[in-house]
Amino acid sequence: MPENLNLLRAFGGFFFIFWTAFNTALVDVVGSEQQIPLSVVKLWASAFGGEIKSIAAKYSGSQLLQKKYKEYEKDVAIEEIDGLQLVKKLAKNMEEMFHKKSEAVRRLVEAAEDAYLKHEFDADLQYEYFNAVLINERDEEGNYLELGKEFILVPNDHFNNLPVNISLSDVQVPTNMYNKDPAIVNGVYWSESLNKVFVDNFDRDPSLIWQYFGSAKGFFRQYPGIKWEPDENGVIAFDCRNRKWYIQAATSPKDVVILVDVSGSMKGLRLTIAKQTVSSILDTLGDDDFFNIIAYNEELHYVEPCLNGTLVQADRANKEHFREHLDKLFAKGIGMLDIALNEAFNMLNEFNHTGQGSICSQAIMLITDGAVDTYDTIFAKYNWPDRKVRIFTYLIGREAAFADNLKWMACANKGFFTQISTLADVQENVMEYLHVLSRPKVIDQEHDVVWTEAYIDSTLADDQGLVLMTTVAMPVFSKQNETRSKGILLGVVGTDVPVKELLKTIPKYKLGIHGYAFAITNNGYILTHPELRPLYEEGKKRRKPNYSSVDLSEVEWEDRDDVLRNAMVNRKTGKFSMEVKKTVDKGKRVLVMTNDYYYTDIKGTPFSLGVALSRGHGKYFFRGNVTVEEGLHDLEHPDVSLADEWSYCNTDLHPEHRQMTQLEAIKRYLTGKEPLLQCDKELIQEVLFDAVVSAPIEAYWTSLALNKSENSDKGVEVAFLGTRTGLSRINLFVGPEQLTNQDFLTAEDKENIFNADHFPLWYRRAAEQIPGSFVYSIPFSTETSNKSNVVTASTAIQLLDDRKSPVVAAVGIQMKLEFFQRKFWTASRQCASLDGRCAISCDDETINCYLIDNNGFILVSEDYQQTGYFFGEVEGAVMNKLLSMGSFKRITLYDYQAMCRTNKESSDSAHSLLDPYNAFFAAVKWIMTELVLFLVEFNLCSWWHSDLTAKAQRLKQTLEPCDTEYPAFVSERTIKETTGNIACDDCFKSFVIQQIPSSNLFMVVVDNECFCDSIPPITMAPIEIRYNESLKCERLKSQKIRRRPESCHGFHPEENARECGGVSGLSAKPSLVLLPLLLMIFSR
Repeated sequence: MPENLNLLRAFGGFFFIFWTAFNTALVDVVGSEQQIPLSVVKLWASAFGGEIKSIAAKYSGSQLLQKKYKEYEKDVAIEEIDGLQLVKKLAKNMEEMFHKKSEAVRRLVEAAEDAYLKHEFDADLQYEYFNAVLINERDEEGNYLELGKEFILVPNDHFNNLPVNISLSDVQVPTNMYNKDPAIVNGVYWSESLNKVFVDNFDRDPSLIWQYFGSAKGFFRQYPGIKWEPDENGVIAFDCRNRKWYIQAATSPKDVVILVDVSGSMKGLRLTIAKQTVSSILDTLGDDDFFNIIAYNEELHYVEPCLNGTLVQADRANKEHFREHLDKLFAKGIGMLDIALNEAFNMLNEFNHTGQGSICSQAIMLITDGAVDTYDTIFAKYNWPDRKVRIFTYLIGREAAFADNLKWMACANKGFFTQISTLADVQENVMEYLHVLSRPKVIDQEHDVVWTEAYIDSTLADDQGLVLMTTVAMPVFSKQNETRSKGILLGVVGTDVPVKELLKTIPKYKLGIHGYAFAITNNGYILTHPELRPLYEEGKKRRKPNYSSVDLSEVEWEDRDDVLRNAMVNRKTGKFSMEVKKTVDKGKRVLVMTNDYYYTDIKGTPFSLGVALSRGHGKYFFRGNVTVEEGLHDLEHPDVSLADEWSYCNTDLHPEHRQMTQLEAIKRYLTGKEPLLQCDKELIQEVLFDAVVSAPIEAYWTSLALNKSENSDKGVEVAFLGTRTGLSRINLFVGPEQLTNQDFLTAEDKENIFNADHFPLWYRRAAEQIPGSFVYSIPFSTETSNKSNVVTASTAIQLLDDRKSPVVAAVGIQMKLEFFQRKFWTASRQCASLDGRCAISCDDETINCYLIDNNGFILVSEDYQQTGYFFGEVEGAVMNKLLSMGSFKRITLYDYQAMCRTNKESSDSAHSLLDPYNAFFAAVKWIMTELVLFLVEFNLCSWWHSDLTAKAQRLKQTLEPCDTEYPAFVSERTIKETTGNIACDDCFKSFVIQQIPSSNLFMVVVDNECFCDSIPPITMAPIEIRYNESLKCERLKSQKIRRRPESCHGFHPEENARECGGVSGLSAKPSLVLLPLLLMIFSR
């Protein structure tokens, strides 16, 4: 028993020593925790908040403006916007505008067809026309070149000051065509009669821009006349017949299977020509078409194995995907065409029964260097007697041994046969099939009006570097009775409609601060939407490859089930609501709101229109009332401006009005000096009201500027206001040359001014802030090295004190960042102790003080370089804790229009062959090699053009379209203050976060003695969404709902199918060809 007692005492002593040591260590760890008093931080936040709000309110004049609107409160009528009625009215306006454009095109069709009917072809016709490339060009002796007579060009503001001739059109002929070919000369001659119609159309509708006629022979007549410049190689590759507007107008939708022979005989240049032929066929397919490509030898090889047995929509992404796979084709084995034909017919038949394709024309394109049979048993089984599937055959190479079989196959199946001997022949020969497919439409004499999706016209580049267009086009037919069964297509006429013309019909003031209008095509692609971003690399303004086929679901991505998209594609009229996350400020901030969407179709077009209205103040509008005399008086102030991109008055209708600003137009309209001006009376009445109510602020700002004791250090530089009618007032407290941010509120700063798509950023953010408080931010610079050195503060002015009140205006100031930060550091040195000795200060090295905004961006830091950074990148542990505590929340966003850097293999072989000169040289080398093969016993061909076919592979970093996911962060409004401790490796890190009163700002004070390096920073960097092969396949196969064009002209019983192509054989004396070949061999 005593032994046990001794053992217990010994254990007790050991335990006491251990416990003492443990507690000492624990005290050391806890002692490393810096205790930051919340009361002191609250004092600092209160002092800074009061000071900065006093400055913002004083210099912006917010209280004065709020008071002035309150004085008119009883005299205004508040209305809730009826979204359905609004979208129907807008659709009607657009319908009328589109109808005017299509009528102009119809007049061109009638004039062209009448002119051709009266013309008799003259093979010897000599006619000097204005060639768009040669006009005003002189030879060495100073004489005008042939077809290059003097052509007067004058800069015209309607065409972005391009030098044009508004009296005449001129003619562009592709480089690979002869300017004086009889077919071209005759076509140019009879189409001269279009000049007077071009001019008449422009007189009737001065908002028209380019009008043109694209001939089936290849020339392009354009009005107004303009000078065309070749590229650096002296080439103009433009061929109107390869443009979407031409192809859509000339043909009906089609399902196409392309069969490519990859047997051993196709080695070398033949396979290169075959690949380029496939690529050219793909160029002629549009969004209403469907296709697949099968390579064959003794087996079938789907170019995209995932799409075995089906067809896909011929959108740009799918066509590019197949082009990439074409490079993987190589020639070997024996060609078994019968297997390929059976597969193609079965696939077209099965796909047609699914109801997914064009349900119109069907075709098989056969690209081969020969066929040993006519395969009539296969055609009899699948295609006769109706011949619903047309067969187009392309004989690759110069031999004509198998030409008869291929021509028979085409002629027996209402197709066309052509022979392609060189790369230079490809495009012209591929085009032939379009004219065959156009025959039924021509015989029916159906002048279907077609509209293209949005595309960029680089000719009319504006300040932003782009002009988005849609084209309305119609086909032109021969009306001669003797050629009726041949279905001769003369060409296509069209005119371009800038998308901004659509936006002019939309009263932005009716849509509210966050509201917008958008339109989509029958395929669900965006025609116009404020979130459409067609360019990348700001400053360089490069087009994204897929900008014209961005689907509505890619910008309204919160609608996961495509309810809105599908309803609009199906031309429904209705309403849809959902919570959305709209990014602003270069995508770095997010506004979460609920949108109500209203939609309907635009009759006479394939487009549907939608309007988005944000709930709350975004759905209310108010009408004020003042006299014209009062309003005009207050519009005269020099600080008043109006939104340039809003349409208060239509200044495009008459040339004499085009130089007017919108403000000038309103004044002249109201004074009766311009009775022909068409103006929005309702909008102008509200502009007058806003001008009267906001006028006193000008005198207020002036008095502040004149008081030298005020703003002595010139910290506040600019005061500004904007109203719901696009009216702006600006006051400078410093000279223009002294402004820190020279671009602010100018046309260069698109995000901070009223434009056709949106209200200014400072207006939109202020509207979502608690009434009476200011929102502060640092403008994000596009260049990482150029730190912003100003702070913008703005607040919203509401008419009433509830959520149903419309936000009538927003006011704000811009101040120097150094001035703003100085106010913060001064406030952070205050303390409540009687002796003035502060227990803690932001000057202490033991703590770090930050000022961040509601999205987590740093406005003030002891390290100036951190200004503008996301807080999580600097204090990852603290930001992580704030997220877990609910002080901030992470919002996941998606960008389906992103561009990602990727390493790609580049090859100099096939692409170099596409240059006209390389193509010609390669073709000559190939022909010569074929001749030499008769004289030598080894394969000279492989040696001869190895430099052209061997791929010089190297990795090249490029930007490619991709999908990305990235976070944004928003503070929780209900949490005003928070304290926390973070367990790090060997210490606890404490922090305090305190909201700055009447602002969107937070002061964050962080212990600087405990380092949490184990917790990584939180970044906002986007992460590419990578799809595995099976998911990629599913995405390729999945087809979103689309609406087919209403008309289809696949066949006509009167069609004359006897004109189905011929052989253009090559012949040359061996001695003449062999001599240059031998010279070249010895010169190598």
